[in-house]
Amino acid sequence: MQLNDTHSKLIGYLLWIFGFLGSHRFYYGKPVTGTIWFFTLGLFFIGWIIDLFLIPSMDREADIRFRSGLFSYNVSWLLLTFLGVFGVHRMYLGKWVTGLLYLLTGGLFLVGVLYDFWTLNEQVSEKNGSLAF
Repeated sequence: MQLNDTHSKLIGYLLWIFGFLGSHRFYYGKPVTGTIWFFTLGLFFIGWIIDLFLIPSMDREADIRFRSGLFSYNVSWLLLTFLGVFGVHRMYLGKWVTGLLYLLTGGLFLVGVLYDFWTLNEQVSEKNGSLAF
């Protein structure tokens, strides 16, 4: 049994369906390759197909790399993916001021949402670490 199960293979595979845009790579904390996948359609779909088999290892690496705790990576990523421009993911993490700012500005005109795709795992890990005694 994995003690630090921060990420879900199920969500990873669901995001893989749209993975030719890099969503599963962002989820597993690989923003550079996520961006490359976004601009090249998953390395012209070849890298996307290969990732079908790499998701279990990406999941294990994310579980080791990121800190578990009160705040769920899965909830955070679902909120960012579907409600990011409204700042709901930031409000979930207790960042009410920037959450409201995102709500009023469309995620700071989408630039803030893109920033959060790059940094959300670290934000959740930091928040979970700040709650540790």
